[in-house]
Amino acid sequence: MRTAMDVARLHRNLNHILLDLQRAVERYAVAEATALYGLAWSQVAEAPPSETRKQREELQAFKKVLNSASWLEEGRRRAATAEVRHESPARQRSTARPGHRPAAKRASGHVPRREAKPVKETAARRTPSPTDGSGARTPVRRDEPPLLGTGQLSEIATELRPLLEQTARMGATTTWSRISKRLPGLPRLHRDDQSVILWLVDEERREGEPLLCALLTVGDRQMHPRFPVIAEQLGLLCSGTAAQQQMTWSYEVLKVHQYWRHRRPGRD
Repeated sequence: MRTAMDVARLHRNLNHILLDLQRAVERYAVAEATALYGLAWSQVAEAPPSETRKQREELQAFKKVLNSASWLEEGRRRAATAEVRHESPARQRSTARPGHRPAAKRASGHVPRREAKPVKETAARRTPSPTDGSGARTPVRRDEPPLLGTGQLSEIATELRPLLEQTARMGATTTWSRISKRLPGLPRLHRDDQSVILWLVDEERREGEPLLCALLTVGDRQMHPRFPVIAEQLGLLCSGTAAQQQMTWSYEVLKVHQYWRHRRPGRD
């Protein structure tokens, strides 16, 4: 459990990162700003949403800037200009080196090329093979997307919650495919990451607040197969037979719709 000192230290680190991020944005330093943005989210993920609400809002505002076509274009233009200025003197020195002697030509006028030595495979160049822990190789599923870092998961959960609140106010449900259309840039998610994100959405819910993650369905508004496990982890008893789990889920969806029906964004 985090102490007040831990939270204060986290806020201090975050404020420093956000300040550096603001300066990088003002300088149109695309690579630096992108790296700082990811670092900030990794720090935010270390604390509950209730303790980093202000920083999350700032990061969401920064994301709009980082995804802005005009800002990215200006950043690329400045980077290209700086690269040309840096390389021009070096090129001038290389073309006017005193005592430089051109390579000897054959009678045909062809300049012989040096034979390239074969590159030896080193430990750094070899790609390690995944194992099952016993040293034996395990097959890699190429169709399965890679697992995301905690910072990215926290960022997606922060963006997903308002969409689920809106879905609840409409008295509807949704699917991951619909969410991907409403969240530009959302990567294809590993099934385990989907569960973690849904858990994060409801991790800091208020007392008596139903589970928004119940609104994620499959097929024709059917209960998500992982809902019972996620609900149990969040403190909602969802065990028993398949019919009992279905009944628990249906009642939770009803409670979510009733809870959010008359609530508006930004209201407690």
